[in-house]
Amino acid sequence: MLRGWKAIATAWLTTMVIWLCLSTSAQAQNLTIEINRGSDQATPIAVVPFEFEGQGGLPQDVAQIVSDDLEHSGQFSPLGRNALISLPSSSEDVFYDDWKRVNARYLVVGRIEPQGDGYRIAYELMDVFGGKRMLGETVTSQPGNLRASAHYISDQIFEAITGIRGAFSTRVAYVSASGAGDSARYALYVADADGHNSQQVLSSDDPILSPVWSPDGQKIAYVSFESGNSAIYVQNASTGERVRLTSFNGINGAPAWSPDGRRLAMSLSKDGQPEIYVMDLGSRQLTRLTNSRAIETEPDWSPDGSSIVFTSDRSGAPQLYRMGAGGGNAERLTFTGSYNSDGRFSPDGNQIYMVTRDDSGYHIAKQELDTGRVTVLTDSRWDESPSVAPNGTMVIFATQQGSQGVLGAVSSDGRASFRLPSPQGDVREPAWSPFLN
Repeated sequence: MLRGWKAIATAWLTTMVIWLCLSTSAQAQNLTIEINRGSDQATPIAVVPFEFEGQGGLPQDVAQIVSDDLEHSGQFSPLGRNALISLPSSSEDVFYDDWKRVNARYLVVGRIEPQGDGYRIAYELMDVFGGKRMLGETVTSQPGNLRASAHYISDQIFEAITGIRGAFSTRVAYVSASGAGDSARYALYVADADGHNSQQVLSSDDPILSPVWSPDGQKIAYVSFESGNSAIYVQNASTGERVRLTSFNGINGAPAWSPDGRRLAMSLSKDGQPEIYVMDLGSRQLTRLTNSRAIETEPDWSPDGSSIVFTSDRSGAPQLYRMGAGGGNAERLTFTGSYNSDGRFSPDGNQIYMVTRDDSGYHIAKQELDTGRVTVLTDSRWDESPSVAPNGTMVIFATQQGSQGVLGAVSSDGRASFRLPSPQGDVREPAWSPFLN
């Protein structure tokens, strides 16, 4: 069922139709996060409900969104609201010894008041054991942007504690399907990183594959079969404007943006076997990088743009190889197991995330490039299509939950994981956006 090397080597389109036609719903809705494994090393934190100094209620529970964000990162374990010993709204009301007794390492408090047509949000972060205020800021928000403001607050808190930039304000793209047979419909969606605010950006009667974000977060490249054969398109995620880049006979697949956004690597079989090519997006000129009798596919650029990792069966089975961005000799990277594919660089370029196979199925794994050490991160049977968060702390991927295709996410150390099933059927082909601001 994997749509990487296997799909290209055999019946790519047929495989896609099989998994995508499992759903019977007409529309996709927000994905819902279900935590299935929490980290045993998560840091306890208390996020107190923000006091609202206005009439009526708020359209969004900002503090709950912040708490959920921090929990989904795998690095924090928020206290339940029934475990909160008091409800302070500012650091002046905090008694640190009380929060030490419930083992809260950090504390977040805040208050919200109406301001014009929107709101003024004041929040603070306290180091409970250190007995000090770490962070304080005031944010203005329109009613329709309260969730985005909450994600921003989560980003600031995450960075203040961990020193790592938060990725809660990023987005994910994914493919959904509905119907079956001749009535099958396929759609490309973009949602917040927590699965909310899902928006359809493309709908088609034919399969959509391999979405990937441009480095500036403005465009998405993907594969569509709407013309009867695979073709690579680039589409503006906001305006819907799009252009077709390739539609050669045979395979047009696996697009991957260069870090500078000026080139697109891809797998084309226009000259026979699938090979790795790079297109200059300004001139549309193609450069062929590989030349072998093997199947070469699934390219990904190193963060500095100097090299490309790709999947090849030149050793007799799918393994990962790396070559310079201009082509040349390729170095084999993976030697553990008989199947490793769909390699994706970590943002710092020190690791490769990939799909690996063992006796229990297909899993997401991480390989350290300096030592070659491999760590298997997931334990489900049908994991594929890894995409790394721009801060390197999480990996999103496609998997199965019963007979349904869902998205999963796992922390980079494998300690925490959750799933994002859709209430409306199958979802696949996830792609995590870069930082958007």
